[in-house]
Amino acid sequence: KQSIGIGLMGLGVIGSQVARVLTEKAEILAEQVGCPLILRKVKVLPEDLARPQAQEMDPQFFTTDADEFFAEPEIDIVVEAIGGESPASQYLERAISGGKHVVTSNKEVIAKHGAELLTLAQRHGVGLRYEASVGGGIPLISPFQHDLVANKIGGIYAIINGTTNYILTRMAREGIGFSLALSSAQELGYAEANPRDDVEGIDATYKLAILASLAFHARVRPEDIHCEGISRLGSRDFRYAQELGFAIKLLAIAKESNNSIEVRVHPVFIPEDSLLAKVDGVYNAILVEGDLIGKVLFFGEGAGAQPTSSAVIADVVSVAQDIVLGVGNRIKWSLEPGKVIKPMSEIETRYYLRMSIADRPGVLAQISKVLGDNLISIASVIQKETDKSAQMAEIVLMTHPAREAAMQQALGELEKLAVVKEISNFIRVEA
Repeated sequence: KQSIGIGLMGLGVIGSQVARVLTEKAEILAEQVGCPLILRKVKVLPEDLARPQAQEMDPQFFTTDADEFFAEPEIDIVVEAIGGESPASQYLERAISGGKHVVTSNKEVIAKHGAELLTLAQRHGVGLRYEASVGGGIPLISPFQHDLVANKIGGIYAIINGTTNYILTRMAREGIGFSLALSSAQELGYAEANPRDDVEGIDATYKLAILASLAFHARVRPEDIHCEGISRLGSRDFRYAQELGFAIKLLAIAKESNNSIEVRVHPVFIPEDSLLAKVDGVYNAILVEGDLIGKVLFFGEGAGAQPTSSAVIADVVSVAQDIVLGVGNRIKWSLEPGKVIKPMSEIETRYYLRMSIADRPGVLAQISKVLGDNLISIASVIQKETDKSAQMAEIVLMTHPAREAAMQQALGELEKLAVVKEISNFIRVEA
């Protein structure tokens, strides 16, 4: 081919950076591919035209009309950088059905519709690449598709949301509360004005669905994943965690054994000397356990225009090389039969409990009985602060491994005890 035409959808933060790299690194990219990569058309929203990147470009590139964009005959690769589920998923479907290779950074679309889109891409003999959908510029998707294929993956433990990791780092270091740490993250541009997807764990859930589907060759949907956010964590939880030798992180966890897949996103206590405990600020880290490779840690900046554009452009180059070689779709997408998602109620882990109780004799015996009746054994109990005037005390309990169903049952029974004022928090422990 003389050249390979690129069609870009979206000129927001990511799209602008992709357009900039295609222009500024045109010579380097052409050497990698064997022919020039030429931006042919950019599908924009009217408000995108006011962006600095749009001002630098020839107005004839732009269209606000999707039909005009898809009618452009010179486009070989469509890069989707719109974000959100709709209309992005319909545009990707339309591009693939029209025989175009596609590259996307859209985690929500891949998490929800990846299986259908990959099947469609195979049918039409085109590539669908989505490296930038998880972990920004950290190479993650490609290692699962290529480098780790000889491994049986046993587990993934991931810090894959920079916003929440930044908030938790501030809470741990400075002893501040959640709302103060969140507003600070918003001021610095690390958190959106509406931070719900980040702080409630939804963003991490999309990314875990993608990683677990790849690692275990199974269809893992976002709704299969148990999800809890970080908003109920208090500064006391961090103080007690540190005293007990733990850090608190929002962890995305995926494990497989005997064709049963465990997938969950929630805050956890992890030992402070573990690798993931030391990952602070907006950084991401993904720990993968394989039967041949042992433990591998991927670490880097998980978001931002430059790291994400790095992954998008790598995918574009990879697809362009396939086109030059006359290869349609090298990446095989197959599901192994017989895999089931393990219900959250069946997982086993240790627990941290923080409670406000009446400060009088015999209370611990009542609490121990409830836990014992549910086959939960206590590893340690520490009495923390006492309010003499209210005759209340705060206690922190750590359990030995127990089943989630038993723990939930016990929590319900503890709340009914007259001597328990409130269960302030309960957090799972991954040791």
